Amino acid sequence: MLKNNKAPSGLAIWLGLAENSFQKQKTVHFGDASMVSGGRFWSIITLFILAVVWILSGLYEWTDPIFWPSPQAVGGQFVTTATEGYRYFTLWQHIGYSVFRVIAGVFFGCLIGIPLGFAMGLSTVSRGLLDPIVEFMRPIPPLALIPLVVLWFGIGEKAKIILLFLTAVFIMTIAARSGVSSVKITKVHAAYSLGATKWQVLRHVILPNALPEIFTGVRTAMGVCWATVIAAELVAANVGIGFMIMVAANFLSSDLVVLGIIIIGIIGFAIEIAMRSLEARLIPWKGRG
Repeated sequence: MLKNNKAPSGLAIWLGLAENSFQKQKTVHFGDASMVSGGRFWSIITLFILAVVWILSGLYEWTDPIFWPSPQAVGGQFVTTATEGYRYFTLWQHIGYSVFRVIAGVFFGCLIGIPLGFAMGLSTVSRGLLDPIVEFMRPIPPLALIPLVVLWFGIGEKAKIILLFLTAVFIMTIAARSGVSSVKITKVHAAYSLGATKWQVLRHVILPNALPEIFTGVRTAMGVCWATVIAAELVAANVGIGFMIMVAANFLSSDLVVLGIIIIGIIGFAIEIAMRSLEARLIPWKGRG
């Protein structure tokens, strides 16, 4: 009986129902993390089941509207806030402010944290000076810093960006330090034996090998900062998704609260997917030697 060697379609590979060309080259499948695909087909099934259950709960009134609103109520709030706004700002402005704060905080965190991490990974003096500060601040939850940030900088935009900067900078410092420390010394010796200078070793050996760890740190910082900005907006803000949820909760508008939760989840998921896609394009060598 002849074997069917027909190549799988791009849709089947995207859904995780077939192996791509890289996976086909593998001789060991079980236990190899690179063989675990996105499984998008099963993700779609899960989302479909949850959506059906929610729609049916609204049609047959399985739950109290105050406890969990119907899809119709949440959809109505989406249309209202998107067109008429809420508390002087449209839905898109609330989302825009929250996303801008996260991007600004992570950007400045990377700008300071990555050089600090490289310094700690390459210099004994820098590591000795900075390690106590980084290791002390790393386990402190960002939300514990909110009272001090508000006390020092008020409740304006600067305070929120500084809070998110403090959230991201230590994550990026540790990620960069870990990336530098993971570089195989044999590669460094090989570069020096070929006549490379210190700058060339840093540019062509250390940086490319550290990038996967750095990018993992960026993904982590984006996720943590997204959760932190929502919590910060619950405490002190006049615009943003967290602020919208807080005010809605005070007026028992559960449909608006659920809408805000859904938006937070969708944006958080979109950030993760975007970062994974960017990582795959910029660092194609990750996990391949």
